[in-house]
Amino acid sequence: MANINNDADFTSGRVTKEGRKSNLSMFMVMLGFTFFSASMWVGQQMAAGLNFGQFIGALILGGIILGAYTGALGYIGAETGLTLDMLAHRSFGRKGSWLPSAMISFTQIGWFGVGLAMFAIPVAKELLGLDVTMEHMPYQGYLLVALAGLLMTASAYFGIKSLTIISYIAVPAVGILGTVAMILAVKRGDASLVDQFAVNSGTLSVIGGAGLVVGSFVSGGTATPNFARFSKNAKIGCLVTVIAFFLGNSLMFFFGAVSSIYVGGAANDIFDVMMKLGLFWMAVLVLGLNIWTTNDNALYSSGLGLSNIFGFSKKTMVLVAGIIGTIAAVWLYWNFCGWLNILNCTLPPIGAILIISYFMNRNDYKSDNVKIDTVNWASVIGVVLGAVVANLLHWGIASINGMVVAIICYLIGHALSKK
Repeated sequence: MANINNDADFTSGRVTKEGRKSNLSMFMVMLGFTFFSASMWVGQQMAAGLNFGQFIGALILGGIILGAYTGALGYIGAETGLTLDMLAHRSFGRKGSWLPSAMISFTQIGWFGVGLAMFAIPVAKELLGLDVTMEHMPYQGYLLVALAGLLMTASAYFGIKSLTIISYIAVPAVGILGTVAMILAVKRGDASLVDQFAVNSGTLSVIGGAGLVVGSFVSGGTATPNFARFSKNAKIGCLVTVIAFFLGNSLMFFFGAVSSIYVGGAANDIFDVMMKLGLFWMAVLVLGLNIWTTNDNALYSSGLGLSNIFGFSKKTMVLVAGIIGTIAAVWLYWNFCGWLNILNCTLPPIGAILIISYFMNRNDYKSDNVKIDTVNWASVIGVVLGAVVANLLHWGIASINGMVVAIICYLIGHALSKK
């Protein structure tokens, strides 16, 4: 598995020492990855069912679980320098890796499209005064989608260097402006943050809230190796991932919670808070940059996954994924969010198998000359059964249920292969 000298993204090889990024760059990339607008919806759900103390408890518990999962993947990615898809070659087999690559690519293209519409629809309503419904959106709205899709696809096309630049711009802007908007919203309210949380509390448990925290980004977090592999070493890859994911997700949950309790039930993100405060252009900037960082990471992962399946370059597949996501964006927004949430439960079993496979066979990941199976059926079956259990078992935390089943299947297959 040799590196391609002119491939700055190391699509099918290990990231070299020269290709590693600074700690600050990695922190910015990983933090920007977590700036995910859909997490604000989760914050709204949590605010509707938890008091302030329970909200903090759910954030911490969910953050610990999510941090352990993504931190392990960050460690593995940085230690090996390999993409998720190349790691899957060892744990799923050469052709077996097509399953996790397809699932990651399909899900991330879907969220990319949803993200485009999440930006274009509110901006079309507020800036252009358009009447946008599920049944109809004027052509100006589609032009906004196309423009946003073009810009985000272009930046993802240029790979990790472009993602780093976008993150350096977006992370401080979203963090600072969003926090200012939250503070202004709280000051204009009639009650303190604690009292406002208490109004609708009682319908959700801390465990249930933690489940929402984990579920909000566990699917995206599965792609962590694609970015953490550029870290200086495994320790830094793990640490940067855990800190960035905890801070970024927590900020998004607070944005969503504050927008809900101070602006009203119709609010779905910090955009609404800023609009109520008369900060239109700030709202457009924050919403656009917020979505841009996550969408670029999603498209980048899709390009890597599709490249693994079809053999074309990552850049070519980024363009394909961007075109598909842009064309389908509005339809995805209105019709597919529920399906994407179901698909979110299918990805954690992939990460669980990558983790268990790595720590049980570390020497195989150090060499480029190990024998790669065509298909590891235990891993494939583990992902399928794990996804089914995660979606159908209504107990505990869905993603953890799926991971447990996947690990059991892998261990059984590993034991049988030794006989």
